[in-house]
Amino acid sequence: MCAACGQTAHVPVAPRRFAALRNPDARPYLFGAALAMMADNIEHVITYWVLWEKFHSPVLSGFQVISHWVPFLFLSVWFGSLADRYDCRRVIQLAQTLFALVSVAWGVLFLTGSLQIWHACVLLVLHGVAGALWGPGEQLMLHDFVGDEELPSAVRLNATFRSLGVLFGPAVGSALLLGLGPTWGIFANVAFYLPLTLFLFRTRFTGHTRDGGVPRQRQRVGIMDSVRVLRQVRADHTLVSMIILGGLGSFFVGASLQSAMPLFASDLGSESAGTAYGILLFANGAGGVLGGLVLEATGWIKPTVLSAVISTGLYGLFTLLFAVTPNYPLAVVLLVAGGVANLASMSVGQTVVQLMAPPADRGRVIGVYGMSANGLRFGSGVTVGLFGAVVGIHWSLGLSSAALCVGTLLAAWFARSASAAAAV
Repeated sequence: MCAACGQTAHVPVAPRRFAALRNPDARPYLFGAALAMMADNIEHVITYWVLWEKFHSPVLSGFQVISHWVPFLFLSVWFGSLADRYDCRRVIQLAQTLFALVSVAWGVLFLTGSLQIWHACVLLVLHGVAGALWGPGEQLMLHDFVGDEELPSAVRLNATFRSLGVLFGPAVGSALLLGLGPTWGIFANVAFYLPLTLFLFRTRFTGHTRDGGVPRQRQRVGIMDSVRVLRQVRADHTLVSMIILGGLGSFFVGASLQSAMPLFASDLGSESAGTAYGILLFANGAGGVLGGLVLEATGWIKPTVLSAVISTGLYGLFTLLFAVTPNYPLAVVLLVAGGVANLASMSVGQTVVQLMAPPADRGRVIGVYGMSANGLRFGSGVTVGLFGAVVGIHWSLGLSSAALCVGTLLAAWFARSASAAAAV
């Protein structure tokens, strides 16, 4: 139909609901990725709590965010080039192995009672390197599993399953923390990385089988290659808009909610700060799962700039209200709503980038998006974490969320102006 009428469509008109979950190749990957993401969040729950109990440092809370996400900022494009050039199965397995080794190192430090701040800083950076390495290879694998037609479903469901990991990570992490203690809990966490690692030995997909005829660059690609890729894609205003919106949400709020949650739990949890901490983290993850399931089942939100702008703006608004409310039940509801909006924003952006990226440079373009949507999360360690040490965490998160809302409006104006100029 599209070929006959001369129109180009990046997204199917009526895609199957839960298409990627019906795919026998993609389905085990989604479940394995959910377990690995759960392990990622279990590690955060245990280590953030131990670090807060041991050092009571808001500055360290901010550094947790900065040191974790800076690798995404500087290495995403380079790791995208690795995903373009090599077998993505092995790239992801390397990332999972690094995740597991970091958990083991935490366990050894807890067991020996020798944990120091510099140890924590090094391990947080290595954990961030593992996450940055995993991202581009994962997106290429999703495309290889399902192809262009069902890629929106694969990206959305992968985000949903990752949110499942975020959802159950705090619950399982809290159970391990209370049941086994931080030392043996972090050791047990290593097992959750194994299913995805073992599955990648079994699958025949490499991230490149559907693009077998596409020539791939073999020269070494440096970190500054991000500038070249940006120059190539800057003429595409839709792609640039997705990169800007992803960066705004990351810079102003990003991962700061999770690292700052012990402080909010202490302020909002009248009976038990530990219980309040787990519930707040659970609510944030529940919003992402709910949003992903609703979007996949209904198809209400299409991958467009407008839907990304609206969902990003709502994410900023709900986070602002969470920062200023003194009411614990309302805070839980706002976290759920914010999780829905954030899932919608990020899945729309990732889908558009995946579909519009040139096949030969897909990994690098995804790396540029990851540099913005993930790498700029280090900024939230400054805007929320370090600034929170000066003015208080409620004020810093509130002001950062307000800045996100304003930035989203400016990004929408830019996208509209650029589109109007292109039309002329």
